Amino acid sequence: MAPPPQDHRQPLLAGEGPDEREETAYESSERIHIVGVDSDSDASDFAPPFSWRKLWLFTGPGFLMSIAFLDPGNLEGDLQSGAIAGYSLLWLLMWATAVGLLIQMLSARLGVATGRHLAELCRSEYPTWARMLLWIMAELALIGADIQEVIGSAIAIKILSNGYLPLWAGVVITALDCFVFLFLENYGVRKLEAFFAVLIAVMAISFAWMFGDTKPNGTELLLGILIPKLSSKTIKQAVGVVGCIIMPHNVFLHSALVQSRDVDRSKKGRVDEALRYYGIESTAALAVSFFINLCVTTVFAKAFYGTEVANSIGLVNAGQLLQDKYGGGIFPILYIWAIGLLAAGQSSTITGTYAGQFIMGGFLNLRLKKWVRAMITRSCAIIPTIIVALIFDSSEDSLDKLNEWLNVLQSVQIPFALIPLLCLVAKEEIMGTFRIGPVLKTISWIVAVLVILINGYLLLDFFMNVVDGLTVAVVVCAFTVGYVSFILYLVSRNFTFASWSRRQSKQLDLN
Repeated sequence: MAPPPQDHRQPLLAGEGPDEREETAYESSERIHIVGVDSDSDASDFAPPFSWRKLWLFTGPGFLMSIAFLDPGNLEGDLQSGAIAGYSLLWLLMWATAVGLLIQMLSARLGVATGRHLAELCRSEYPTWARMLLWIMAELALIGADIQEVIGSAIAIKILSNGYLPLWAGVVITALDCFVFLFLENYGVRKLEAFFAVLIAVMAISFAWMFGDTKPNGTELLLGILIPKLSSKTIKQAVGVVGCIIMPHNVFLHSALVQSRDVDRSKKGRVDEALRYYGIESTAALAVSFFINLCVTTVFAKAFYGTEVANSIGLVNAGQLLQDKYGGGIFPILYIWAIGLLAAGQSSTITGTYAGQFIMGGFLNLRLKKWVRAMITRSCAIIPTIIVALIFDSSEDSLDKLNEWLNVLQSVQIPFALIPLLCLVAKEEIMGTFRIGPVLKTISWIVAVLVILINGYLLLDFFMNVVDGLTVAVVVCAFTVGYVSFILYLVSRNFTFASWSRRQSKQLDLN
């Protein structure tokens, strides 16, 4: 029998003594107590029967995780997909969401079974040079995502103020959300989760209202979901749909969020129970995110597919174009769009602050006060975002070009979250009996390779269009060699982990 997963209070590496207190995602006093809800608290080998009350107590982390599927970058991908490809890529949106669910469930599995999140495990399992590179990559991905999210919020604030507040002012207002985060966090995890639930509800209502106003074709919608279609004209939008779903920082985030519940990992049944409830709530959360993304895509498919403006729609002008086409109504569609966009931007920037704390604390083992980490994380994104806002405030084309560069930045980082996750979740001495089996491992690697290749296509297409001149070409080639070499190194660690596990098993058999 495989060994049980290691308790997070025990060191994973030789030389880490018990006196060296490590950074943890949540202190014991912050966690929500689950065991003892009913009389099954002594269950050890088997998960207790299903309980709606327990499902409610486990509900929260999945919805926070789902916000990364609804950030302004995703909304822009949705509206461009609808305007350019119509209803034809809805099937891909559905399957991309399913792939995202698989990856996020692996992340949750890692966090629940080990009691440590992905950044902490990377610090323990990789040599210093590799983990520092992984940390830099994760921070760059987070900053890129945060810039998009903050700009999205600032655009919404500019619309709601009728243009009175410039983009940079919206950025400053959005920067203050870290204080909202810190204020709510002081009142406990459940209050913070309730706040995010309200923002998700605002998004759902806003975009469902837009769906009702524009009345997309129901038959074409169903056919778009059920019948796969892909053409050379829509390949870029297809790549964008997949690329927007997998957010590197979100993989780190979910493995930490699941530790907000107090799960007794010494009892296999308790871990199985937690994984079951997290699976249910994550599926429900991503079903809601799929509905919201579906509404945005179909609204813009109905309004602009086949029109002259289809190729020029972005976050900046989307609301005004909708207003020009559909006019006022009970509540002008421009403001409905802005409210939904603001909810998406605010919720995703706060979860970005959350993710930044876990990433920095996990990789560097920094035992700083939460408000200090929040300010550091916020500053890393806000300072470059204010600069961006001042430069590009009056130029829609420049903002669209910036968004392309930020998408590329995040696409570059995807392997550096996925590959460590898949290596660690299959490692027996880390996961114990909860390591993934050969079938799930094969499926997960196939999915990861497909996602990396799809984003590789995006990178290739982008650099072929921007590379001009011998010097730039040499720099890009040198970067590519280093990039691919690091990916191969990370993949090779999977075989190192596997051979180590086989040697240990043989040693146990001999003993």
